[in-house]
Amino acid sequence: MKTVKKIAVQTTKGAASLILAHNSHPEIEIDKVTTLRECTMEGLNEMEHQGFSSSLIEGIMTSFNKTNQMKS
Repeated sequence: MKTVKKIAVQTTKGAASLILAHNSHPEIEIDKVTTLRECTMEGLNEMEHQGFSSSLIEGIMTSFNKTNQMKS
């Protein structure tokens, strides 16, 4: 489990760093790092299938809305 956590954290950190450094869309960076055997793409597709993007967006929006409610 320790190795899995480290891989997940480093992958997320690396992806965010690339997007910030290049001021680019995530799809552009995904195209740069996907492998010929599609190991990376299979993992990304599974995360999307499990609702990763939508849950991330919903979580951020919930926090944002809560912050706005606190200001009122």
